[in-house]
Amino acid sequence: MRSDGVSSKNDIPTREKSILSGLYLSKYDDAGLRELGFDSFVEAFNVIGFALGIKPRSIKNYRDEFDPLFPNQRMGWHKRKTRDYCMTILNEYAGLDFESFTGLVRSFFGYNEAIESALGPELPVDGSSAFAQRLITGLAAEHYFESIHSDVAQFKGLSIENTTRFGCGYDYRLYSEPRGENFVAVEVKGLREKSGTVSMTPKEYDVASLLRDRFYLFVVRNFRESPFHQIFQNPLSSGLEFCKSERTVVQVSWLATLS
Repeated sequence: MRSDGVSSKNDIPTREKSILSGLYLSKYDDAGLRELGFDSFVEAFNVIGFALGIKPRSIKNYRDEFDPLFPNQRMGWHKRKTRDYCMTILNEYAGLDFESFTGLVRSFFGYNEAIESALGPELPVDGSSAFAQRLITGLAAEHYFESIHSDVAQFKGLSIENTTRFGCGYDYRLYSEPRGENFVAVEVKGLREKSGTVSMTPKEYDVASLLRDRFYLFVVRNFRESPFHQIFQNPLSSGLEFCKSERTVVQVSWLATLS
């Protein structure tokens, strides 16, 4: 616990993050949606739920749990008393203002607005939607894949290794046991809508060219409504047309001479 009585974000378990996300959406309603960059509650449930590695309906249920306590147009679970463990969390975080609570929710997913602003977004999105876009193209899509890969015919019976932090040009390595070199690689992409554009980094493109049929592009579509996926084996020869896009970035430095 911090000195102000609120748990550090690193100490918060997934269940509590889920409850806090539902509390935030109930308390701040449409203003909270806009601040996180979502267009609807359905989209928020889908993205936050998958990003936390839980069912989207759980986020909705926690929002509904708190709805009777706040002045919004929803009735929520008004026919029973709010659960004690939810009230405990409500009271523990009651001192957070809108900006602080927003920052807390964003921090659950490693999002730091100051750092993101300094680095600049990969996609042309404004600050309010950068958070949602990052989750859709990152954690939400990746955790969707983790939750469903064992039921996908191409990957059934394979063990999975998360390689997102290794910089190897793909997000997951899947292999048969005992582990050998004959693995398949999966790069996961997420789309907000049913259709859209996916991009590959030079490293991803080169690895896809090298591995060919052992490289899969796994695209999760339509987080805005109801996510579904599409799989492209050997995506560079799958009928997808990849066009090279180049961008010049101007980097400014401040220099000081010591004498």
